Amino acid sequence: MPNAPAAAQALALLQLLAHHAEPLPAAAIARELGLPRSSTYHLLTVLKESGFVTHLADDRRWGLGVAAFELGSAYLRQAPLQRIARPVLTRLVEATTHNAHLAVLHGRDVFYVIEERAPRRPSLVTDVGVRLPAALTASGLAMLAALSPQQLRAIYPARDAFVQRNGKGPTSLTALNSELAQVRGRGYAVESDSVTPGFASVAATVLDHNGNAAAGVAVTYPSDDPPAHQLLVAAVQRAATELSRRLGHRAATAVIDAPMG
Repeated sequence: MPNAPAAAQALALLQLLAHHAEPLPAAAIARELGLPRSSTYHLLTVLKESGFVTHLADDRRWGLGVAAFELGSAYLRQAPLQRIARPVLTRLVEATTHNAHLAVLHGRDVFYVIEERAPRRPSLVTDVGVRLPAALTASGLAMLAALSPQQLRAIYPARDAFVQRNGKGPTSLTALNSELAQVRGRGYAVESDSVTPGFASVAATVLDHNGNAAAGVAVTYPSDDPPAHQLLVAAVQRAATELSRRLGHRAATAVIDAPMG
């Protein structure tokens, strides 16, 4: 590794961070890569400037930056994920008779890559190519709940990172963490009227082969015509588990959102 080109060293560093659930100290990164500390700090500085890593000064640790999430999301937005997910979402729509969609995390937004419409159901704002604030959507809350505290702080460094819609949504990291704690506690996330008044959603996290949140699968329904909640949750979880398995996650466990988004 010490004689490897700088590009190979940078890729190895990013892979190392990706395979750890928590950010790492620079000394641990240097040790695991077999690099001098000076070389490690130089790589970290370059990657930080481009947004691929972030320095958590209070913890003296380094983690993946927003650019790394965007790169992963860009891959997931391509045809492979759509080909894998579309038949699963088609079956989900048939089982629930409501619209289903798949979104990926893109910085602090969700980006919708598939919308599967149910017969005689209205079109939604969550169409393919639409971006919405992650903290307002069921899919986004489900994926955010799978991130570490350090990753959340990197995505939401200050209050101005939060956006409200229809007068709803968290306005601080403390408020978001409180909501995400509820998501983790019940095993799914809920959103109602935050995206579109009169609609709610249930969503579950799709996990990749490393156990990271790769996408969120959700079903949206009119608030005045709610389906049987537990049956809907079970259907969305099954879809998320199946997608996780297809992405190489062996022990897929789903995190769900409920209301619309």
